[in-house]
Amino acid sequence: MTHAAAKTGLIPTVLVAIEQSYPENKRIISDNLALSMLPSGMRAFVLLMRFSAVREWVINAVEKRSPGIWAGLMCRKRYIDEKLFQPDHEVEAIVNLGAGFDTRVYRLAGSATLPIWEFDLPDNIAKKKKRLSAFFEQLPTHIQLVSIDFDTDDLNLLLSANGYSSDKQTFFIWEAVSQFLTETGIQNTLNFLSKAPQGSRLVFTYILKEFLTGDALYGQEKTYQQAVEKGFWLFGLHPDEVSSFLGSNGWEVSEHLGYDELADRYLEPTGRNLSALPIERIVLAVKGPKS
Repeated sequence: MTHAAAKTGLIPTVLVAIEQSYPENKRIISDNLALSMLPSGMRAFVLLMRFSAVREWVINAVEKRSPGIWAGLMCRKRYIDEKLFQPDHEVEAIVNLGAGFDTRVYRLAGSATLPIWEFDLPDNIAKKKKRLSAFFEQLPTHIQLVSIDFDTDDLNLLLSANGYSSDKQTFFIWEAVSQFLTETGIQNTLNFLSKAPQGSRLVFTYILKEFLTGDALYGQEKTYQQAVEKGFWLFGLHPDEVSSFLGSNGWEVSEHLGYDELADRYLEPTGRNLSALPIERIVLAVKGPKS
């Protein structure tokens, strides 16, 4: 797994924290913990965003560099939040495969009593534990934060060593991770997911293969230069490949969306003028009988 993933781990949380400076009816996502996940210097920067002129300047600069990244990030997080706890589906455990500094399992009420495992590279896990300790008097005992390199470590062994029961209907989150993995890391993760309990669910995001190959840049030339040409992003899919990619490991696609569709759901009601991210898609899948 490219260690650029660790270096970029704070960026989504910074953007989510800035999003909170909008009035509630203008936010794409609400997250009252994002600011607490940031180091003090970044928190001071985010607090400047209460001044609308500064905030709009920052967002415009981000959009100019990577069109659609702002709304794309907020919308995908909102989507996962909503899919995690739905009345028609029982969740007995949560496993976040690449949690970064995401706060989802600490702020959503449905997470309060569930066994939860968050995985990420050692540096991110150490920093997250430190910041959570500063926020909570005591770290939640039902949440395990576990260091991993998906390319080299055995996910099944790490989960078993940290108390995971393979018979629990689990919600797996694989958000903004697959692009950083080698083929080995992808296959290791899929091998683990193939053994998931029937009825489990998976949300994962992926980058379009044609963007990684340079065949279609979608106006994202700077992102291509920084992420692909420098060797940080390694893996992508064509939308037509997703069903077989998951199906061969026992997963059935339930929902497969582009970010323009997410923008229709979550951005349009805010009335804000932001573009949708064209190079990433999101998938919800349900696990069939163990393969």
